[in-house]
Amino acid sequence: MSDSARLAVRLTPGASLDRIDGWDVDVEGRPVLKVRVRARPVEGEANAALLKFLAKTLKVPKSAVALQRGGQSRLKMIHIEGLADAAVRARLTGL
Repeated sequence: MSDSARLAVRLTPGASLDRIDGWDVDVEGRPVLKVRVRARPVEGEANAALLKFLAKTLKVPKSAVALQRGGQSRLKMIHIEGLADAAVRARLTGL
């Protein structure tokens, strides 16, 4: 069975450049990755930019990264196929 991971993301659209701002915690103490994208939150553009940016950053195919929850919210749950949770966190830590 292939590995998969879930990643909580707090998205800020309309930034000057696509970037990761590091880790934060949600109200329940779970880790949340803070990400900024240039795309505006219009017709799913920011969500698409987030998925593309995460795939590139994690070095996985775009098809391996999917929005699981939070399409209209700043807080999103991303599903990543092909990487375990520990591998995802290791690739994102220190960026």
